[in-house]
Amino acid sequence: MKVLVVEDHEELARTVAAGLRREGMAVDVVFDGADALERALINHYDVILLDRDLPGLHGDDVCRALAGHPARVLMLTAAGTIEDKVSGLDVGADDYLAKPFAFAELVARIRALGRRSTSALPPVLAHGSLRLDPATRVATRDGRRLALSPKEFAVLELLLAARGAVVSAEQLLERAWDEYADPFSQTVKVTVSRLRRKLGDPPLIETVAQAGYRI
Repeated sequence: MKVLVVEDHEELARTVAAGLRREGMAVDVVFDGADALERALINHYDVILLDRDLPGLHGDDVCRALAGHPARVLMLTAAGTIEDKVSGLDVGADDYLAKPFAFAELVARIRALGRRSTSALPPVLAHGSLRLDPATRVATRDGRRLALSPKEFAVLELLLAARGAVVSAEQLLERAWDEYADPFSQTVKVTVSRLRRKLGDPPLIETVAQAGYRI
């Protein structure tokens, strides 16, 4: 899952982003509404975490401008009355969370919105004896739990979600890494290689020449 965090309080933004990365998400961070709109047009995001009270371009205006965008918007604000929530949803937000919030609830809401931003998938992704549960972050093969890094888990999740379709290295890089990943590096190739070793035999990940990977 790829998330854009839009929050003018830099310390809070970086803290939230670090926590979401520990949950296996790819996260970009911006501190104002104008940058948020620019990033949303360039990159594919599943969820945009949007502070409402942004300086300059207000969060409400950002939310209106994102109408029709495929990403789901989770609006954050210090104002948590029913009237505030209703007005936030009325400007186009998909969900609304008042500050201060429990981080576990934030993660759960982001995951729920992420499921809505993509085509319906089963709660547990499977291929033969391979099982992956995005909610619990557990992957097993033949009943054996796999010790995967966050990026290995993300790549495996993307490949299983593709349901046999080829996923290019560029798509994996875009969806599983943040904007600072070097597109000319061997990051994806190395991660897939490590993932193959951890999955064991018989091999599951196929390399499709000039196209990408598939399970």
